[in-house]
Amino acid sequence: MRKILVTGGTIFVSRYIAEYYVNFVPEYVVEEEAEVYVMNRNTHNQPQGVKLIECDKNHIGNKLRGYDFDVVIAVNIYTADEMKELLDSLDSVRDFIFISSSAVYPETLPQPFSEDMTCGKNSVWGDYGVNKRRAEEHLLSRVPGAYILRPPYLYGKMNNLYREAFVFDCALAERPFFIPNDGSMQLQFFHVGDLCRFIDTLLRLHPENHIFNVGNRETETIKTFVEKCYATVGEKTELISVSKDHAQRSYFPFHDYSYVLDVEKMHELMPETLPMSKGLKDSFKWYVNNQTAVFKKPYFDYIDNILSRTEFE
Repeated sequence: MRKILVTGGTIFVSRYIAEYYVNFVPEYVVEEEAEVYVMNRNTHNQPQGVKLIECDKNHIGNKLRGYDFDVVIAVNIYTADEMKELLDSLDSVRDFIFISSSAVYPETLPQPFSEDMTCGKNSVWGDYGVNKRRAEEHLLSRVPGAYILRPPYLYGKMNNLYREAFVFDCALAERPFFIPNDGSMQLQFFHVGDLCRFIDTLLRLHPENHIFNVGNRETETIKTFVEKCYATVGEKTELISVSKDHAQRSYFPFHDYSYVLDVEKMHELMPETLPMSKGLKDSFKWYVNNQTAVFKKPYFDYIDNILSRTEFE
């Protein structure tokens, strides 16, 4: 029985990956079924069909001994210490996939960011990107054959972050949308289902390259992203421009930071990705029935109490 371990398993990306492998057996596992294990503290509901290994990722101890996993997919690993704890706890490592982040690239580098650029601190993401990079380095020092994925903004079903869901809420309430400046800032996305498909691609092909930027080739401006979210709900968009006098994160769910990844290496192996319009439909369908699963930030408070009572009256 082929064994797959997903670290985490209860929130967004790790939950989606776990359920993906519970419900779908890839082509390269034709000879046998797969068992999907998740490793977490058991403080949230578990995906159906998985086997739980209950422990803290910082204190794994001997909880993973004796399993002999065929694939380890590390999702909620954020530091070198967490990576060391995970690797120390495994009896052996065959295929290892680490979901890192595009935050490893300093914002001072020329764009689009490519995998061969020197990584370093990004002032927008701070220590998050630095720690992800250190986790990458520790992993590759011990498991040179591991694969590292650096996504931009992930979206889709099970997204507990108040991103597309916030725009959906604005559309459902038939509100105008307060948009930063002229809405031309670029955003790059990747559907979590495409992330799983690319993991499959790596496990099937085992390419020589081991670090991949992942994401859609096509970027969205803030304006087109908002318009597509409203269209998903079935509403027309009324945009109101907000000047830089207001901190963007007070009323909008993305940083005031435009960046683009070079994803050509990924697309050589997996040319097609889900169009944003279809991906947003998938996200909205889930959100309608799972609104309490999303961690909602007080954007509406700022909009109603500050923006709507100033220059927009």
